[in-house]
Amino acid sequence: MKKRFEVELSERPKIALIGHSGSGKSTLASFLSEKYAVPLLHIDVIHFLPGWVEREREEELALMRAFLDENDENGWVIDGNYLKLEHERRMEEAELIIYFNFNRWNCWLRAFRRSVRYKNKVRDSIAPGCPEKFDRDFQRWILHSGRTKAKLERYSALVERYEKKSIVLKNQRDIDHFKASLERR
Repeated sequence: MKKRFEVELSERPKIALIGHSGSGKSTLASFLSEKYAVPLLHIDVIHFLPGWVEREREEELALMRAFLDENDENGWVIDGNYLKLEHERRMEEAELIIYFNFNRWNCWLRAFRRSVRYKNKVRDSIAPGCPEKFDRDFQRWILHSGRTKAKLERYSALVERYEKKSIVLKNQRDIDHFKASLERR
């Protein structure tokens, strides 16, 4: 897909941000939520309980459905992948899908820097009681587990399926160009 950052969005759009850990999804999601004055959901907030405990699937699914239902008319920004949490519905309803396709080492470096910045702190994009971490499992996820051939093919298929409403950001320069295109509106 060619780079295209000029997008026409409604006054209260629905925007889904997907892609690799450490690429900047949460930061851009916060920016977009503020810019369009629409509710924001970082899926990690409903996926985890304090102490990085995963919430029961039915409970997190109920929370996701409630968010989507409550904000059907309001627009929304949703940051996160989570295929089992109304993924298809989110992609169908989204006016814009932003896929963060950063290279693995860039994601690793960004996540490392974030872990230093937020050491022993809880970010807004994570559930309460889940302080920032950069352990071996997370590093393995960034570099390998989160980039299996199947996962990469799934992202490619999704962008192809929703080509008219998808953009792909590959680096910080792309994020900056995208944000600048929005500021010109």
